[in-house]
Amino acid sequence: MRISPRYLTMALAVVIAASSCENNPEEVNRVLGKKTSIEEARQVQVTYTIGGKTKAILTAPIMWNVQDTANYVEFPKTVHVDFYNESAQLESKLDAIYAKYKRNASVVYIKDSVRVINMLKGDTLYCDELYWDRSRVGAEFYTNKPVRIRTKTQVINGVGMEARQDFREWHIIQSTGTLELPASKFPG
Repeated sequence: MRISPRYLTMALAVVIAASSCENNPEEVNRVLGKKTSIEEARQVQVTYTIGGKTKAILTAPIMWNVQDTANYVEFPKTVHVDFYNESAQLESKLDAIYAKYKRNASVVYIKDSVRVINMLKGDTLYCDELYWDRSRVGAEFYTNKPVRIRTKTQVINGVGMEARQDFREWHIIQSTGTLELPASKFPG
């Protein structure tokens, strides 16, 4: 059996790269010929529908579609999502500086200056990290990080939270303090 010099060289390179104490991922990818593909879209608007009804509209200035060992979509320069109910009424809004959607997990990771507003009640969530998972019916939004929720009469601080996607119902896992506000002093 005769082995091609090209395959022998490639096999030797893989063995050397795999056996070294510290592998530089970029160098290993170069040796193995692996390439990450990134597609960029600007001024993106994505409409999510179920049964012909709009459930959410996402807008972002930049979207990266990354083809790698784990494919994902990334929004590196802000993201805004409007959520709608069955009557096509705007229920809630989400804003953040960064979001990442891992396709194989169907979970969106949202971070940096996250704000979710219930448009009917006026409750507003502020946090630095949030997950959005549609498979968690009734608790689509969740985090184990610090949160602040402002209602018309209170500011509630805590650690960890679960909330419905429309943000009509929410639960703080560990409350760390509540500040009562006079209803007349709530900014309109």
